[in-house]
Amino acid sequence: MLTKRIIPCLDIKNGRTVKGVNFLDLRDAGDPVELAQIYADSGADELVFLDISATEERRKTLADLVYHVAEKVNIPFTVGGGISSVEDVDILLHNGADKVSINYSAVKNPQLINDLVAKFGSQCIVVAIDAKQVKGDNWKVHLVGGKVPTELDLFDWAKEVEERGAGEILFTSMDHDGTKNGFANKALARLSTELNIPIIASGGAGNMQHFSDTFIKGKADAALAASVFHFKEIDIIDLKEELRKKNIPVRL
Repeated sequence: MLTKRIIPCLDIKNGRTVKGVNFLDLRDAGDPVELAQIYADSGADELVFLDISATEERRKTLADLVYHVAEKVNIPFTVGGGISSVEDVDILLHNGADKVSINYSAVKNPQLINDLVAKFGSQCIVVAIDAKQVKGDNWKVHLVGGKVPTELDLFDWAKEVEERGAGEILFTSMDHDGTKNGFANKALARLSTELNIPIIASGGAGNMQHFSDTFIKGKADAALAASVFHFKEIDIIDLKEELRKKNIPVRL
């Protein structure tokens, strides 16, 4: 059985790690390179860096940051934000990133997924999907840090992303983001059932039970969280020990 992954997420704005609630009210959480090193040393399986202002401000994710992180950590890490071309990805991978995450550019130009997979392989390409529940089990994809709603259905878009060759989906529930009330397990379970590629759960982690629930009820392959790790509310080693006691396979 594949081990479940614990992934700290570092949202980057102006070179600093920040964290908010429902994508708003951002507060400083520290230096991203220092945090990355701490997480790598404390048992994280992977890291995700998202430049949350890159698309909105029409900037590119700083390859410089990737280079410095790669110098310090020995676990895989994914970088996203403002990536819109094969050239962007080439620079980031050459600077040390293991994977890239695309969101806005994938929706605006779905062929980009195919192009990136053809050039770099599925294992490098993560498609991030931010979605909001609008009515019943209907979820709509949102862009630009949740500011721009679309008519795209979460599940239809996720299936297309898989068909185009993406290796993984990072699903963030905007309704759950930063609330610490648990992950969107019903939607996650549906995604995990309908798709054959790994699903990373994001949005809502508040305690260790939430991680157990998303692995068992949500059938997620990995769980991503930010504030509970940044502000030392949950220790990754303790979390993994708790998951192991519940017979959830993790790397210790």
